[in-house]
Amino acid sequence: MEANTIYNAEIADLGLIIKDWLIISDIHIGYEGALNREGIMVPRFQYKKILKRINEIINRYEPKRVIVNGDLKHEFGRITSQEWKESKDFIEYLKTNFLETILIKGNHDNFTRFIAEKTGLDVYDSYNLGGYVVMHGDKLPDDATLNKSETIIIGHEHPCIGIRNGERLEKIKCYLKGNYHGKNLIVMPSFNFVTEGSDILHEKPLSPLLKNIKTDKFGVYGVENFEVLYFGRIQDIMMVKDKFY
Repeated sequence: MEANTIYNAEIADLGLIIKDWLIISDIHIGYEGALNREGIMVPRFQYKKILKRINEIINRYEPKRVIVNGDLKHEFGRITSQEWKESKDFIEYLKTNFLETILIKGNHDNFTRFIAEKTGLDVYDSYNLGGYVVMHGDKLPDDATLNKSETIIIGHEHPCIGIRNGERLEKIKCYLKGNYHGKNLIVMPSFNFVTEGSDILHEKPLSPLLKNIKTDKFGVYGVENFEVLYFGRIQDIMMVKDKFY
């Protein structure tokens, strides 16, 4: 088994490469501002880091097209000035560096369509890449979507796993590989540098695709600065849980 591929999709750090497409998910532009308003002082560093990481992916893998799989921005009920400026600039950056840019609607994207309209883009509920159906994962796929797909790719979950080394704990973002009602399923980590995400061993699933199925046989692929670490299946990890958080 190739540690850097899941169902023939190549892991490119926090993105997936399928043919000449790059897929990224859950960017949450404006998240630092939301934390600041809650009294949590986080510097606004994320936007520059996002661009730097995408540039690294472009240089290494040379994708020509890009899909943002939901939650481009963070706030649910409005567009903040930070979100408006950085989201618009980000879309223009994608349009400059890729031949085609596709935006998928996430649960944080109630107002993203207004930003997309200003940049000449549409926002889709899902997108088909020849057997791969890309959808955010906050809603269940309908029958028509399932019939079109061999592999479903979702975000929304923000999976990570905690690794313990003595007293030190490090959370590593990860991909999950499993099945959903006879279809291959890939769960992507967030392309977000403010938080690591939800620990798959200790937190309940967010996505409705994962809530009512057994995930103990899902494979776990950690990613850290372009290195891919295959940890085995969730049930295997639970057997040696003392090494994990």
